[in-house]
Amino acid sequence: MGKVYIGVDVGGMSIKAGVVNINGEILFKKSCVTDGQNVDQFLKDTKTLLEEVVNEAKEKDLDPQGIGFGIPGMVDNNLGIINKMANIGGRDVPLKYYLKDLNLPIYLSNDANVAALAEQKFGVAKGMKHVILLTLGTGVGGGVIVNNQLYEGNQGKGAELGHTCLILNGRQCGCGRKGCLETYASASALLRLTREYMEKYKDSMMWEYCNNDINNVSGLTSFECAKKGDEAANKLIDEYIMYLGEGLLDFANIFRPEAFVIGGGISNQGEYLTNKLEEYLRKQNYGYEGAPESKVLIAKLKNDAGIIGAASLLME
Repeated sequence: MGKVYIGVDVGGMSIKAGVVNINGEILFKKSCVTDGQNVDQFLKDTKTLLEEVVNEAKEKDLDPQGIGFGIPGMVDNNLGIINKMANIGGRDVPLKYYLKDLNLPIYLSNDANVAALAEQKFGVAKGMKHVILLTLGTGVGGGVIVNNQLYEGNQGKGAELGHTCLILNGRQCGCGRKGCLETYASASALLRLTREYMEKYKDSMMWEYCNNDINNVSGLTSFECAKKGDEAANKLIDEYIMYLGEGLLDFANIFRPEAFVIGGGISNQGEYLTNKLEEYLRKQNYGYEGAPESKVLIAKLKNDAGIIGAASLLME
């Protein structure tokens, strides 16, 4: 029987589970819709889905070695408890205990952590020993790989890079503090900044792009108009790159990674984004004299990163 690993990518509305081999290839996957606000239903749906996946794996003469979870929130990886999960009701959900009848090792980690692990083991940063991943979405998620090992901190609650302070007494963050990186560099922050610039520059091309309705602003608005030469959009992008770039500079000085991997919707800008970031970093004495520069790369595994990374927790 071939050894395989089960990775589970948990979302607010759905659960995806896949069987992954030692090479990081997804052999098959299944998913189900769940009611994220009903903890009991979430647990039942998760267990039913995993029973199906385990049974199918065994029918295919595969030998599951364990189950890893990528959770969008805070977990206790020692106890296998979900302390708090984005878009999911309840606190301190005993996921590992609930799944004990599956008779498989179970490991929980934050979703950004597992994405970092996936990209370092099988994605764009494969072969690198020191990697930082940032997911730019509703918030800013962070994952840290140090010397080929996933760094999670005590109880798995470390590496919250999006909640490092960028501006003292700055914008209010959902975590309770002010001035966190995610309030300036997330996709949500980009939308807010876009609306502010549109209100300030009434002649900006961004209005036409949004059909003169500020409610139509998307993550593409500023970038696409900047590419077409709109002055206000270019100023906006420069400001956004400054915020994100300053965050990367802090992490470079702490961890000195070989690469920063950028994920989330904004990463779809590809080299347009990475070129601007690298240019900003170099202008700020990034790397310093005698220190190695870090590459800025775009995440490669996209929607499969959660499953592959969660499965990779069992390979560690």
